[in-house]
Amino acid sequence: MGVFPGFGAWINQNNQEPPNAGFKRSENVESKSASEKDTNNDHAKKKKKDVVYYDYKELMRQRGLWYEAEKKHPWYDPPPKIRVTNKKGLYHMNIELTVGTAPDTVYDLMINPKGGPFFNREKWRDLMKNTSRKVLKENGPKRVIMVEKAVAYNVLSLTTISIPLHLSMEENRKDLTTKYKKGKVMLMKEFHGDYKVEPIYVDQKRLCKKRLPKSPEEYKKCSGGQGRIGSKLTINHYFQPYPPFNIPPLSWFIHGITIKTSKNLLNALQEMALIVREAGPPSEEAIKAREKNIIEVHNF
Repeated sequence: MGVFPGFGAWINQNNQEPPNAGFKRSENVESKSASEKDTNNDHAKKKKKDVVYYDYKELMRQRGLWYEAEKKHPWYDPPPKIRVTNKKGLYHMNIELTVGTAPDTVYDLMINPKGGPFFNREKWRDLMKNTSRKVLKENGPKRVIMVEKAVAYNVLSLTTISIPLHLSMEENRKDLTTKYKKGKVMLMKEFHGDYKVEPIYVDQKRLCKKRLPKSPEEYKKCSGGQGRIGSKLTINHYFQPYPPFNIPPLSWFIHGITIKTSKNLLNALQEMALIVREAGPPSEEAIKAREKNIIEVHNF
């Protein structure tokens, strides 16, 4: 897909359309038979509009604010905060990550059917990709998905293995939350968790003074429309290996793999946010063209 497999095509198309155009939130990417493909081609002119649960113009305005600010004072994403605890063999990994771009953009990257931003440009390989995906149920912004992912891990820097993950995921594209649990995960007795994306009012101290905005609307008002909104990604991940991998030293190995792999994925997400900031918003013509192909739902 474009420059980087799985997530880069929209970068090449940045002057024509925003990233969300490539991240169709109701897309079912299951393989289809030849007859189904022919039927879809016959009805290409009747393509359904994409439904989004955010203010599209505001999202593009935020991209413009980040782009202009990045040229003057480049944003620095701090490394993720990771805390791991163990209670009766069940590990709990709590992660907090700051990302320098708007929440809807971050969430779109996380749920991107093509695999999102998880690509290693130095080694030119996927860190994580979706190998199959099926939407089981959809009700407005909420949907249930069965997905198979492949996560890459380096063994002693000599070779790379692919770790398969079969997951059931519950997404809420309005609240920007996702819950997941294992269908089948190699070596894991327990494997589940959740994540959410929340706004960070980056310029509130500078532009809003002592006033603390409680919503994007309040923030826009007190900042005179000049305040950037960043993202806070919070992940709670739980895992427990099957015996004998739950006993040292094997449990230490599994613990290490999980943390290292998570850091690699989080770093890739922050790197993608940098690409978004430096790319800037699409042209006015592209924004208008995109508006014709979406339906915004704000009161669901």
